[in-house]
Amino acid sequence: MRLAFALYDYFPFGGLERDCRLIAERCAAAGHEVVAFARTWQGPPPAGVAVRTFGRRGLTIPARNRRFVAALQRALAGERPPCDAGVGFQKLPGLDVYYGADPCYAAGLYRKPRWKRWLPRYRHYLANERAVFAPAHGVVVLQYIDRDVAAYMQHYGTRREQFVVLPPNAEHTSHTPADRAAARAAVRAELGAGPDDFVLLAVGSAFTRKGFDRAVTALADLPDPRARLAVLGRDDPRPLQALAARLGVAARVHCLGGRTDAAQWFLGADVLLHPARRENTGTVLVEALHYGLPVLAAERCGYSAHISISGSGLVIPDPFAREALAAAVQAAADPARRADWVGKAVAYAATGALYGCHERAAEAIVAAATAATGRRTRR
Repeated sequence: MRLAFALYDYFPFGGLERDCRLIAERCAAAGHEVVAFARTWQGPPPAGVAVRTFGRRGLTIPARNRRFVAALQRALAGERPPCDAGVGFQKLPGLDVYYGADPCYAAGLYRKPRWKRWLPRYRHYLANERAVFAPAHGVVVLQYIDRDVAAYMQHYGTRREQFVVLPPNAEHTSHTPADRAAARAAVRAELGAGPDDFVLLAVGSAFTRKGFDRAVTALADLPDPRARLAVLGRDDPRPLQALAARLGVAARVHCLGGRTDAAQWFLGADVLLHPARRENTGTVLVEALHYGLPVLAAERCGYSAHISISGSGLVIPDPFAREALAAAVQAAADPARRADWVGKAVAYAATGALYGCHERAAEAIVAAATAATGRRTRR
C-alpha cells in the first residue's frame, strides 16, 4: 500500500506528532510506502518515511490551513503511482482515515453564544470537521477514547461503525531499577537538588492549556522548601517564571524547554503533575505510568481513568479547585504513599493496559486503504 500522512506542522515534542511518527514507522516497517506531507517539519523524518513540506503561508490560521489543504490536494493529484489512502492527523477534507486527537468541535461551539458560529474562524473549523464526520464521506475515525463518539454521532450523524477506538498510546520501552537510580541522580544533579528533595514534573507544550500555572501555584502552596518543579516542553516560559517570582518560588521552578530525554525525567522525578484545563487524553499520563511514575492529573484528561483504576496517584475532580490540587500535592509529598503508588503503577503497566495504540492504528489504516482500493477497483 502507498499511504499519504498529513498534518499541519511537525515538531519533536508534541504528543500528536509523536503518534504520527510512530504509526508511520510501523506502517513502513510492515512494507508499506509512506509519504508524510506537512507545512513545516522539524527534525529528522520517521524511519523509512519520505517527508514533503509546502511552507507556511497566509495571514490568518484559517488562511494558512486552506493553503495547506490546496497544496496537499495538488500534490496528491500529481502522485505517481497514486496513494491508496490519505491519513490525516488534523481534521481535513478528502481523507480516508482520521486519527482523532481532538474532541468534537461542534459540541464545544454549541455551548457558546449562537453568533460565534457565523464567524469565519469557527465556520472554517466546523467545515473541516464536517468533511471528516459527515457519514457520506465514509471516513474511518481512529478515536483515542470512547467518550467523544456520541458527540460526533449526535452532531453529524456519523455511523458507529466508522469509529475504531484505540487502546492507550504509551510506547513499550524497557527500563530497570538501575536505570531508575541513575536517572534519579542525574535529574537531581541537573536541578541542583539534594537526594531527598521532592521533584515534581510537568511535561507538555501549550503551558496554559496544560495547567502548568496551576502546577507553579501548587508548588507555592506546599510548605516544603525542598520541593521543586521541572517543566519540560516547548512554549514561552516567561509567564510561568513571572508567576513563580510573584509567589516566591522562582528559584525552585525550572523551565527546561523541549527535551529528547523525557524518559530520564519520568524515571527520575517523584510525581507527574498534570492539572490541565483542556486535554482530550493526556499521553503523558500513560507514559508516566509506564515508567512507574505516580500521577496527579485533572479529571478532564481522558486518560485520568487509568490513574483511578491502577491506584497510582490522584485525580483532581471537576470543577477544578486550587485547594484540591494543593491537598493532592501534599499527599504526594509523603514518601511512603509515593512508594505505594510506584508499585501500583509498575503492576498496572505489566498488565499491558497502557499499550497497543500505534500497532492497532497501523492495522486499521492498512485495512481502510485496502477497502478504499477495492471500492475504486469496482467502479
